[in-house]
Amino acid sequence: MTANATPLPVVLAGARGHGRWHVENIRRLQDRGLVRLAGVCELTPLSEEELAGLGSPEQSADFGALLDSTGARIAVICTPIPTHTDLALTAARRGVHLLLEKPPAPGYAEYRRMADGVAEAGVACQIGFQSLGSHAVPAIRELVAEGAVGRLVGIGGAGVWVRDEAYFRRAPWAGRRRLNGVDVVDGALTNPLAHAVATALALGGSTRAEDVTGIETELLRANAIESDDTSCVRIGTAQGHPVTVAATLCAERADEPYVLVHGDRGRITFWYKQDRVLLQRAGHGPEETEYGRTDLLENLVAHLTTGADLLVTPEDTGAFMQVVEAIRQAPDPVPLPDGAWRRIPAENRRVVPGVDGLVAAAADTLSLYSELGAPWARPAAHRPKEVSAR
Repeated sequence: MTANATPLPVVLAGARGHGRWHVENIRRLQDRGLVRLAGVCELTPLSEEELAGLGSPEQSADFGALLDSTGARIAVICTPIPTHTDLALTAARRGVHLLLEKPPAPGYAEYRRMADGVAEAGVACQIGFQSLGSHAVPAIRELVAEGAVGRLVGIGGAGVWVRDEAYFRRAPWAGRRRLNGVDVVDGALTNPLAHAVATALALGGSTRAEDVTGIETELLRANAIESDDTSCVRIGTAQGHPVTVAATLCAERADEPYVLVHGDRGRITFWYKQDRVLLQRAGHGPEETEYGRTDLLENLVAHLTTGADLLVTPEDTGAFMQVVEAIRQAPDPVPLPDGAWRRIPAENRRVVPGVDGLVAAAADTLSLYSELGAPWARPAAHRPKEVSAR
């Protein structure tokens, strides 16, 4: 996009909570002349202070009407998970291009309805897995293809985060598997640490729905919620290597999430929030590299103005959505016994002692919690589910 080109008008749906990150990002791109915040769709309008430096965008709780009145070229959707498909299709029918937050839908059928509708409308759609904008992703895939770590054995993912009890009360849908009869499928692996799953799949070249051949899940919870806060999943792939991701929101100590690529002659660790990569291989000293990152909204603008390839299309999230579907269909998460967790009153949160080490061990050995001897994990909590691209 040239400096004197007209900034593309953007409507943001969902400007609070995580949406505040999008407000700041739109402000950054508006300052560069790439976009213009034309409208904000929120139940309660943003204040002048919240909109500082962004002009006076039109505000309305009616998304469709706002798209019509502003002439939006792009809609950024950062609303509750169950609303994603309908809002995306509302924009697509008007020819408005999309940045849709992850997870794109609460289940495979809704994802397919969204992806098919977007394709039929002929609009561009970027799914908001920001980690897949990291320049480390193609670099790691190239290292694997070159045989830098030998034959690919499998990929692990690990996320140890802490969330207080208020986190699960921040919105009516938080910590829910369903709400008012509608699927939500919030949970450690499908929402806060979804990037670990999507990134692990991407590094192994298993991004499309047909790349997934089977899924095992172990879903547990220490908090008084419906969804999982301590969970692991092992994904069989058409490429022949397993992808195992373990996560908890009840860590003893929060740490940077990472993905671990296992070869038979080395391994690659990718701290995806930091764009930092550690290559360890036979016959070489450790090599650490920090990479840049392409912002996904900026990439969408470049796609519309210069024809740049989109980084995260709906089809590129098909494998991730197979995992979401397996978690949706799995039995409800098992409540951990009282002796398996403790509460830290000063931090208003629940901790599962020893879970930090178990998460790391799962990523390191490609094992499930039950296979690692976790006393609170039931063996084969969910038998391998054979999946097919529907």
